[in-house]
Amino acid sequence: MTQEETDMRIVHGQVKWFDPAKGFGFIVSDESESDILLHANVLRNYGQSTVADGATISVRVQQSPRGVQAVEVMSVQAAAGMGMPLAEEGSELTAEDLAALPLEAARVKWFDKSKGFGFANVFGLTDDVFIHIEVLRMSGFADLQAGEAVCLRIIEGKRGRMAVQVASWEAAARGER
Repeated sequence: MTQEETDMRIVHGQVKWFDPAKGFGFIVSDESESDILLHANVLRNYGQSTVADGATISVRVQQSPRGVQAVEVMSVQAAAGMGMPLAEEGSELTAEDLAALPLEAARVKWFDKSKGFGFANVFGLTDDVFIHIEVLRMSGFADLQAGEAVCLRIIEGKRGRMAVQVASWEAAARGER
């Protein structure tokens, strides 16, 4: 093992803020004396282009001349205590109900953060799947990009198919969600 590898450790914390336009953000953790830099490239290597403020995150970190920085994202979970609101649908999914739904591979058609929603297409199907900003946040994301590959847990709503959870393609492939 190299000295660099032995200096790395895994730290658990919360996303303080992340700005995809700036290309970085910070993580706070009781396991680190200072904020931890999270660069957009490190997050992209995990399979996400954004992460929601307050999301729980585990990262491998290393000390650099400029401070502690994340070098690998291990996991991302939505902020604790968030239920899955489906007010329009008149129900709320439990964690067990959510986990029982299959993950469906999809590609983001478009998502407009300012409007608070967007759509994706499940591979092999023609119907659009509605994605609400709150579902995105509860899944640990802050935004989606057109063409981005994701996995969705979907229910049949009053107006058609709607996502109730979003997972990064890579995280789903690793069996994390």
